[in-house]
Amino acid sequence: MSARGTVRVPGDKSISHRALILAALASGESQIRNILESADIQSTAGVLRSIGATVPDLSPSFTMWGKGLRGFNAPGAPLNAGNSGTTVRLMAGAVSACDFESRFEGDASLSRRPMKRIAEPLTAMGARFDFARDDGLPMTVQGGKLSGIAWNTRAASGQTKSAILLAGLVGGVQVSVRELQKSRDHTERMLISMGAPVETDDLTVSLSPVDSLAPLDITIPGDPSSAAYFIALGLLRKTGYVILPEVCINRTRTGFMDKLIEMGAEIECEDAVAVAGDTSATIIARPSTLRDAVIEEADVAAMIDELPLLGCIAASLGLTLEVRGAAELRVKESDRISSLVSNLNAIGARAEERPDGFRILRGLRTFAGDVETRGDHRIAMAFGVLGALPGNDIAIDNLNCVDISYPGFWSELERVSQ
Repeated sequence: MSARGTVRVPGDKSISHRALILAALASGESQIRNILESADIQSTAGVLRSIGATVPDLSPSFTMWGKGLRGFNAPGAPLNAGNSGTTVRLMAGAVSACDFESRFEGDASLSRRPMKRIAEPLTAMGARFDFARDDGLPMTVQGGKLSGIAWNTRAASGQTKSAILLAGLVGGVQVSVRELQKSRDHTERMLISMGAPVETDDLTVSLSPVDSLAPLDITIPGDPSSAAYFIALGLLRKTGYVILPEVCINRTRTGFMDKLIEMGAEIECEDAVAVAGDTSATIIARPSTLRDAVIEEADVAAMIDELPLLGCIAASLGLTLEVRGAAELRVKESDRISSLVSNLNAIGARAEERPDGFRILRGLRTFAGDVETRGDHRIAMAFGVLGALPGNDIAIDNLNCVDISYPGFWSELERVSQ
């Protein structure tokens, strides 16, 4: 790698979903720049179009006219969410307050992911849910007049919290959500920036009824989960450093960087600026010597997407790493605990599977073999970083699955790895 590599990662996936949904619910013309043009965001755009929202083709900069809080229409066909759990869970909240029926469908992976976690509070508010199978898609939502709710999620789930907030927003009722640990808070931050009456403390967020939302004007910051792979590359290479401009550093998303710094990583954040209630900054990652670590349940929510990558970093550096309280990894695009451990062992590392996490043991620090992604973009990209390191010979079975979150990842990785 050259002495310096700069990577401008695509717009944040979580913020991109929310920008489209809230712009559709706003009154007036929203301005959206740097949206993530990935398969998951296309799924949200498609679902919104199916219920009457005017969503233009996604591009680096576009305007979008909102329908207002009561402007959605009954869909003429099932709503196809593709592989996107965020699309289903957030849009189920929005349509729960609409007087029509919506049937959500998705691909085989999404159809296995749990949906009753959102159905429970939305049913308590007055919506009706019907599942073709036990706890996955297809799922039919009969919306209608909702009641307010004060809900304790008993977990940390930004998607469940957002579903309730959107149901309250569209339904015009008071809602509050309390969590066990603080989850991603992009929805409430964006709502505040659009003039919604939102109150927050560390673990509870409340939304009061509102007649309309102001239009959104946002340049979506870079995705910290996408940036994580290049942060890892910057730490693992022997020379040089990686610069990542304008990346979201919302404190509910920086658990990966925070833990790495605690382990001894040389990571800096510079030039922080405010963006629609969030914050972005330039991240610089340099080659580092890290220490062993334990990840506890309280740490998991802020780094859930990056845990497989952290496991790969530990294996590459010959560290011992133990992750606990991360059972949520089993219901992602794949069972990420099983996927990570089986693939690390297949390429020569030493890893053990636990019911709610995994353990990386000291072992080989150069690897060779085949990786089975199970169609999971996070697994593909994590092992892609290992494959980019000198001395490793790793073949990944499904390169295209990264298009869910980061089209162009492989060409960027190759460029920065030279």
